[in-house]
Amino acid sequence: MNEFTNNTIEINQLPKFEEVLLKGLNPKYITVLLFNFSLLLVFVILGFSALFYFKQDAFSNTIWTIILVAIVVILAGVVVFAKLSFQKKGYAFREHDAIYKSGLISETTTIIPFNRVQHVALHQGFISRKLGLASVELFTAGGSSSDLEIPGLLLEDAQIIKNLVSQKINPLKLDEPIEVVSTETPLTEEHE
Repeated sequence: MNEFTNNTIEINQLPKFEEVLLKGLNPKYITVLLFNFSLLLVFVILGFSALFYFKQDAFSNTIWTIILVAIVVILAGVVVFAKLSFQKKGYAFREHDAIYKSGLISETTTIIPFNRVQHVALHQGFISRKLGLASVELFTAGGSSSDLEIPGLLLEDAQIIKNLVSQKINPLKLDEPIEVVSTETPLTEEHE
């Protein structure tokens, strides 16, 4: 009979996830990020254009110039921020878990053990699909949204990762017999 043990672990003996070499996202993903930011900016510009068209006298020419300059500065800032934050994103898959790191100002590293994963999904948005990219989402128990999403993967890589995680969470047990259920109806002889 095994005795229960619960020994203390020294902090310096814990594996260091910081030492794991992370793989960067596909460079095409920057296009998806810039498209999403540009779409938001288009709506802002359309809003100010409508305001300018219908209520040109709402602001002085100086204020309208400041608004235009601010939009250009924000657009440039978004492009720079997107490129810098893109370089900080990375992922890795180890034997027992998945790691995803992101964040430019506030860095976040998420580690999900495979034994906690309930479901894995592959997602492609419109622009991602056109670029041959996909995201892999890992779901743990108790949530309706994914606990870990790794965007900017080539579709082929995302499919391989999805299959790997699926095998980790639902391993095929070789010693269990596989039951085959026939869906065909048996033929019966007709007598005249």
